[in-house]
Amino acid sequence: MVYLKTSFDFFQRMKLQKNITFVLLFFAILLYNFAIGQEEITLSLDKKDGSYETSQTAIWTLNFSKNQFLDSVSFTLKKGGLTTLKKGFIYPKNDKASISYHFNAPGAVLLKLRWRDKHSVEHEITGGAIASPEKIKLSAKAPDDFESFWENQITALHQIPKNTKLKKESIGVKGVKYYKTTLDNINGTKIRGQLARPAKGDKLPALLIVQWAGVYPLQKDWVIEKAKKGWLVLNINAHDLPINEESNFYKEQANGPLKNYPMIGNEDKSTSYFLRMYLSCYRAAQYLSERKDWNGETLVVMGTSQGGLQSLMTAGLHPKISAALALVPAGFDMKGPSVGRKGGWPQWYDTTENKNISKVRETSRYFDVANFIPKIKCPVLVGIGLLDETCPPEGIYAGLNQLTSTKEIVLLPNSEHQNKNNSQKTYYDKIEGQWLPNLLQGKHPIIEFE
Repeated sequence: MVYLKTSFDFFQRMKLQKNITFVLLFFAILLYNFAIGQEEITLSLDKKDGSYETSQTAIWTLNFSKNQFLDSVSFTLKKGGLTTLKKGFIYPKNDKASISYHFNAPGAVLLKLRWRDKHSVEHEITGGAIASPEKIKLSAKAPDDFESFWENQITALHQIPKNTKLKKESIGVKGVKYYKTTLDNINGTKIRGQLARPAKGDKLPALLIVQWAGVYPLQKDWVIEKAKKGWLVLNINAHDLPINEESNFYKEQANGPLKNYPMIGNEDKSTSYFLRMYLSCYRAAQYLSERKDWNGETLVVMGTSQGGLQSLMTAGLHPKISAALALVPAGFDMKGPSVGRKGGWPQWYDTTENKNISKVRETSRYFDVANFIPKIKCPVLVGIGLLDETCPPEGIYAGLNQLTSTKEIVLLPNSEHQNKNNSQKTYYDKIEGQWLPNLLQGKHPIIEFE
């Protein structure tokens, strides 16, 4: 018994020592991170919204903490995210420094700071400002045959039967019906997605949800949550792929046949990967508009990034879209570099894949979202990240400046492409608190929701 008790005490002590070691390690890591955090630079702009008029000056203030650990801070100031205006080094001697830029023309600038802390850890922060965005012009006009090209594509699509297939699935959610959907598309491809609707209701407002870039499965909650609120909602995959396979399936596709899919066939407008994708959006909208349970009035399309691209393109292509919602939309200003600014994703302008660059640039004009904007007749909500280098703000504004219908632009001054640090909250509050509730009730989306 003594042996057993001694052994027990020994293991208890070992466990205690292990816990103490873990706690000490935890606090060491915490203090290390705190020390690094204390050395980071904070950056502030004299106008919090980041918006200026031409002839005004933007002033960034850099605040240094524990600057004795910083030898220097490099900075680069770029116009339109592409053309370098200024670059150099700041040598911290006091707690503050400033960098300014005077706008002599409409456009956006990005300020990027880089430095190493005392632990040789690299840091980077970005600031942005924009002037007179409503005056920014397009980098290139639409091709002369732009409208006829797309009219011909839609005519050809109508010749292909939809061959609609709905497979009802039990999801264990009371009051919601859920289906997997398949529609036929061009070149023998399929449109695959998921549809949900309230279990009750004869005539419903419809919502089409289109997807951001990448190769991944669809999540059921994306349609179920909207159906709970009263929407007839269809969510389609951007690719001709099953919607709910295991993750390895999508990894294999992304590393195999769909690797760098935006570049597939992009030397010709008739072979571009986006042709199938754009037409799948049109057919999905058409399908919703022909359903007997659609109310015949409200048909909304929404998406983010590549989904924003698809949303605005669909609104320009399909006449029954009644509202379009797009966050950090891709596909704008494909020829932006020709006027000194970075174009929006997929940024074909300087592709390095041994393609005929002239053909690629010409093809891009037929898929540039800016060229679909003049055809939009419905209200539009767009969220633009001022710090976004994937879908830069200048080109998006240039495209939206052609819009003649009701529009609401939410400039997100602290937002890069992703919702880092909840930087896109203003946009999400707008769609969930005003636009979608109003549209659901058949109201104009700009009216404040009560």
